[in-house]
Amino acid sequence: MNPPEISVIIINYNGGAFLQEAVNSLGRQTFQDFELIVLDNASADGSADMLDLSGVPAGRLIRSGQNLGFAAGNNRAAEGARGKWLVLLNPDTVAEPDWLEKLEAATRANPSCKTFASAQLDLNDGALMDGAGDAYFFFGIPWRGGFGRPASELPNTGWCFSACGASAMYDSELFRQMGGFDERFFCYCEDVDLGFRLQLAGHDCLFVHDAVVHHAGSGITGRQSTFSTYYGTRNRLWTYFKNMPLPLMLLSLPGHIVLTLYVLARNSFTPRFVPMVRGIGDGLSGSWQASRPGKWKQSDRHLGLWPLLRRMAWNPCRLSSRRAHVRPCEQEQALPTQLLSLEPPAN
Repeated sequence: MNPPEISVIIINYNGGAFLQEAVNSLGRQTFQDFELIVLDNASADGSADMLDLSGVPAGRLIRSGQNLGFAAGNNRAAEGARGKWLVLLNPDTVAEPDWLEKLEAATRANPSCKTFASAQLDLNDGALMDGAGDAYFFFGIPWRGGFGRPASELPNTGWCFSACGASAMYDSELFRQMGGFDERFFCYCEDVDLGFRLQLAGHDCLFVHDAVVHHAGSGITGRQSTFSTYYGTRNRLWTYFKNMPLPLMLLSLPGHIVLTLYVLARNSFTPRFVPMVRGIGDGLSGSWQASRPGKWKQSDRHLGLWPLLRRMAWNPCRLSSRRAHVRPCEQEQALPTQLLSLEPPAN
């Protein structure tokens, strides 16, 4: 039997009713040349026991004896995936019927592109965006582009910094060559870290505006929970220190420190303060280990500093308002003139 074009991976941990709805939405896909792999991270809520995979092609359930996290869970599932493309889908999502069809069409229209981001709308309020690819501010702060913004602001198809792991598509061979997600991250920011490594390796990410999923956005772990705050803070620091090239780190580090202290001060009297302090402490103490050469460190950089800078966001107002940062396919982002001397564009 020929391998499918796409392998869809869902990592479940106590996904409740969300999980079955995500699977059901895959059963309604107009593009059916895919397999589904659901890896359950030792859920205790019965969501895996009650799962019905009969409505999807080649669906199978893998049970892990422990909670591997999002990063390692996807890596384990990817090892047995047969598709040319890996498509990741969160259990707290519902995909539009033509979602896979639009992603597959984007791969044929852009044969040199190896990673794609989907358009994400809020599952509870379709008038709001949940994300239009991940953006990365030069000072080392990532954000989900367009999160909470009106859906009318959804950008056209274009280039973004990285794909949100809730609905990302990667070339299977490239994903494995990169070592997949950094398993030390456990969850949160592992998609930005992989996106950063892919950028350094010379692979840009295409945001596909008509490939749509509806996402609850931390509907399982909790958007403001201690868990998400700690891992999001720690892993944001690891992403910055392990990937930012040294010349750019020297330029951006003062701003990174100021923004980190600002975010900490804003949360001084909220339940997020303590896990944020813990995340900063562990992020700093573990950054040296995370930055050492190894499986998840991009040691062979193909992208110059100038092209990398052009793919990052520079407007702090865009960061603070969480507006999407998608570069039009026919244009390149301009940079402040004082930075042009860092590395000239290739002729």
